[in-house]
Amino acid sequence: MRIILYTGKGGVGKTSVAAATACKIAKEGKRVLVMSTDQAHSLGDSFDIKLSNDPVKIDENLYAMEIDSVIENENAWGNIKSYIEKLMVLKSEKTIEAEELLVFPGFEELLSLIKIKDIYDEGKYDVLIVDCAPTGETMSLLKFPDLFKWWMDKILPIKRKGAKIVRPVVETAMKIPVPTDSTFDEIEKLFSKIEELHELMINKDIVSIRIVTTPEKIVVKEAKRSFSYLHLFDYNVDAVIINKIFPEVSLKGYFGAWENIQKNSIDDIYESFKGIPIFKLELMNNELRKYETLQKVGDQIYGELSPENVLFKDKIFNIVKEADGYNFVINMPFVDKKELSLSQKGDEITISIKNEKRSFVLPKKLQSKGIVNAKYDDGKLNIHFCSIYQ
Repeated sequence: MRIILYTGKGGVGKTSVAAATACKIAKEGKRVLVMSTDQAHSLGDSFDIKLSNDPVKIDENLYAMEIDSVIENENAWGNIKSYIEKLMVLKSEKTIEAEELLVFPGFEELLSLIKIKDIYDEGKYDVLIVDCAPTGETMSLLKFPDLFKWWMDKILPIKRKGAKIVRPVVETAMKIPVPTDSTFDEIEKLFSKIEELHELMINKDIVSIRIVTTPEKIVVKEAKRSFSYLHLFDYNVDAVIINKIFPEVSLKGYFGAWENIQKNSIDDIYESFKGIPIFKLELMNNELRKYETLQKVGDQIYGELSPENVLFKDKIFNIVKEADGYNFVINMPFVDKKELSLSQKGDEITISIKNEKRSFVLPKKLQSKGIVNAKYDDGKLNIHFCSIYQ
């Protein structure tokens, strides 16, 4: 089973692109499920069909669903939710506010990803297409396993070992309920699911992430930043889709000023994402809705290519912690050192090789640091960063 996630800044049209991809793959005979994890669901609007938390048949081989975080919240928490609820209302009455606090930041996104793992385990489909929440929310899930572990360590006062022995004393003296065996079971089950989910998500033969952008400077910058973070966490980005490109015929009169803006942004994308497949989709003169239209758009984006294939697979860079800073290691084989140059501007570095260049938005841990030295050796560029205040 293949899993393809579409992400991007809000408003770039990732829902439409995800739906169009699903239509194209289904038309080729594969059994496809497309699902939305964005709480502001618009997938159903794309198909002009009401969707629910269960797959709805759109056409032959094609199914769609919108994740209901309330339902998934109930399924995922189980006894853990009941226990934490007891702690939270220990000195007060049970209120709706307490219920809302049980959904930690980023937890809705994590629940959606757990649903992906469940669908994968069921094995009913050949391909799963996921329309993710906007970039910022999608990125938050990357750090969530550690955050969740921290919450569990702080909230759960006693580990399973010895809990039965101390339960009467603690509950009598401190008035704090100790987790039952069934609660510990639920915690271990959830931890196990998160661990299995992580292993699945970094499996580059199964999972690909595709970034949808528009030819606008701010949006392209967001796409670059997403690319950097996704690679930092070893997620595989195998394509970039440039959506809402003004057709040449429309760049007259009032829209004439957009010609250079659009060209510069598209050139920037090709320079920054060199080696990764890039697809383009022009702005249409009608709404991108309904199955027939989406099917045509899928063909326009991918042409004769099978979008369910892994289109690109490579570990672009690594960050290695050193005693006095960080080493930013970029894999770049077959380069003549004499043709290599490097520059830094703000939170972005640009690498030039003869007449070609590539730009990277630095991860946050490097944005407050400066380049001390750089060395090209054995097909890798090693850039050493130290604090600019040292």
